[in-house]
Amino acid sequence: MSILGIILLVLFCIISLLLIFLVAIQSENSVGLGGIFGGGSDSAFGSNTSSFVTKATVTLAIIFMVLSLVVAIVNKSSDAEIEAAVAAAEAQAEAGSAWAADESATADASWTDEAAAAVSEIAESAEGTEAAETVSAE
Repeated sequence: MSILGIILLVLFCIISLLLIFLVAIQSENSVGLGGIFGGGSDSAFGSNTSSFVTKATVTLAIIFMVLSLVVAIVNKSSDAEIEAAVAAAEAQAEAGSAWAADESATADASWTDEAAAAVSEIAESAEGTEAAETVSAE
């Protein structure tokens, strides 16, 4: 991401937080959340506080919309970049599946070798038991 894109994204986040704050402190005819910061009085910025907050909210909303379009335009990817990223992801998936196939073949081979060894041990012990039973029966 370019430096301009990062700066615009940070500015976009700051504008978003300011817009949320201004909407939260606006009071309709009741105290609402605006009462948290001053006891419910609309005289914090003078006698035209509600018009100041309203104008600031409208201004920030317009800046927010314009900035969202600018951030989208600056950070958009071209078709060639998207196709290259998809091709890279497919190549990586193929390499991963080939590796997984090699690992599973190795695991299958070692499992079959272990199973064959276990079967031969059981067969040998069974033959030894049969020979012992034959000797004791005679």
